[in-house]
Amino acid sequence: MENTNWAKNLTYSTDKVHYPDTIEQVQELVTKCGKLRALGSRHSFNTIADSTENQVSLKHLNKVISLDRAAQTVTIEGGMRYGELAPYLQENSYALHNLASLPHISVAGACATATHGSGVNSSSLASVVSALEFVNAAGDIISLSGEKDGEVFKGAVVNLGALGVVTQLTLDLQPSFDMKQVVYRNLPMQELKDNFLAIMSDGYSVSLFTTWQNKNINQVWIKQVDGGSSSGAASDMYGATPATQNMHPLEELSAEHATEQMGVTGLWYERLPHFKMGFMPSAGKELQSEYFVPVEHSYDALMAIEQLHKKVSPHLFVSEIRIIAGDDLWMSPFYQRASIAFHFTWKQEWEAVKQLLPLIEKALAPYKPLPHWGKLFTMEPAVLRSRLQKPEDFKQLIHQYDPHGKFRNSFLQEMLFSS
Repeated sequence: MENTNWAKNLTYSTDKVHYPDTIEQVQELVTKCGKLRALGSRHSFNTIADSTENQVSLKHLNKVISLDRAAQTVTIEGGMRYGELAPYLQENSYALHNLASLPHISVAGACATATHGSGVNSSSLASVVSALEFVNAAGDIISLSGEKDGEVFKGAVVNLGALGVVTQLTLDLQPSFDMKQVVYRNLPMQELKDNFLAIMSDGYSVSLFTTWQNKNINQVWIKQVDGGSSSGAASDMYGATPATQNMHPLEELSAEHATEQMGVTGLWYERLPHFKMGFMPSAGKELQSEYFVPVEHSYDALMAIEQLHKKVSPHLFVSEIRIIAGDDLWMSPFYQRASIAFHFTWKQEWEAVKQLLPLIEKALAPYKPLPHWGKLFTMEPAVLRSRLQKPEDFKQLIHQYDPHGKFRNSFLQEMLFSS
């Protein structure tokens, strides 16, 4: 069977995928293999998880290890997905601070790549990791925590799979909460000039969807904590009007795959993602890119992309715009900076998209964009490194846990170690 990623835009360079059932088997595998890459839930669109020799999937290691009510943390195995974890937390009256658009992704993979949800006060999914364990290149289990390992821990959370195979994560929790979701349609982009932060602050989590046509935001998704203060389903929001039925971000697709809207109250994990766990998310056959710029440049960056609308729109399903709060994780694009995210869900037309990405990167260049580690970009590695705060410190950490490059693939070699 062909070994591909979720969107099938990428066939991995090996058909040797190992599925260990125990941590001991992970250790044996790491010791035995000359080269190895951890494979999460296959939701990356680039070669970050690729290997020419061996991949390891922890899909069989997907259990909750412990729930610590005193510390308000949960410890899970490295193969668990958010869609599996969330109902367990809810049963125990707990929640995570945020979720990504898709609940289908693995926790370890999402944290390793600084994947995020949305919200002016919500940092990346990795920001609630308080401890982790991984098997290093020697086959040893390394345990790190924020409490005892300080800066080294901050370097290890968004690890790009470069330090070893993450077998265990401890996440900070909060009490369970209910949410509701309302959608507005047709917000004039011009309204964002003076009201960007006000609109993005109108809910716990806010997403703008646009096809970059007619200087229009097609949909505004506002996720509110039930009972929280907001504009609610007002009859008008800066010129946008409430949707009269459930919407899919891709307006031509059925809303049955999307999470419930229309202000209907539900559990936190039934509203924070855009898509339900049981369905094919998004468009399926697609490509994805995403760029992050400091939040103070939001409108200027938006307008810089808008200038390219004639070139972008024909190859696009939809773009999503979100805000992510800053964190203190070395390799996170949000390291010490709140960011605006410009996400592109492309038609699977790689030859065309490959020509567009440099144009978008050039348009955003004055604002020093960083790409999502698991999505498609063409940024020069030297430019990318120049915009990171701690690439040299991270490379030292790699050398500490993987001195001979067992976990290093061509993606890491090019992005971090090329001259």
